[in-house]
This record gives sequence, structure tokens and C-alpha cells, in this order.
Amino acid sequence: MTDFNIKEARQLIKDKPYLMWSTKSYDELSPQSILESVINYGDWPDFERLIAIFGLKQSSELFKDIKNKRRTNLRPKTVNYFTKYFEKHA
Repeated sequence: MTDFNIKEARQLIKDKPYLMWSTKSYDELSPQSILESVINYGDWPDFERLIAIFGLKQSSELFKDIKNKRRTNLRPKTVNYFTKYFEKHA
């Protein structure tokens, strides 16, 4: 993942502050926190835009990192859906 991709993903969050209202420090957001916010609070076009930025394979790896953490902010149904999505498409 390049710095350009991360900057573009951070800009997505900055353009749509409802995706992450807990911070205004957009320049410090990690790729995992961006993906988690888009999955939790975004709509399908937001998700598609993030896939275009990070790529499907990289997004799948980031999702695996998120869901395998001891504590996650993803609901079980969301984890199930995106696990199946990435298994099929990535």
C-alpha cells in the first residue's frame, strides 16, 4: 500500500465525517481504522470507493486483521457478511 492510497483513503473519511466522528486527526488514521469505519457506517458506494483505493486483496487482508483482534467494533452479522464476501471475491 502506498502513501498515496492511504492519503486518498483518509480523504474519503475527511469528506464524509459521519464515517468517523470520534476524531478530527484524519492524517493519523490507520488503514484498518478506515476500513472498519467504512464497513460499520458507510454505504455500499463508500465501500466500493475504498476497495478501489486499497484494492480487493489488500482490503481482504486488512479485514482479516480487524476481525482477528481480541476486541473489534464489528457486529457478528457484519463479520459474517464480509468474511463470505472476501472469501468469494478476493
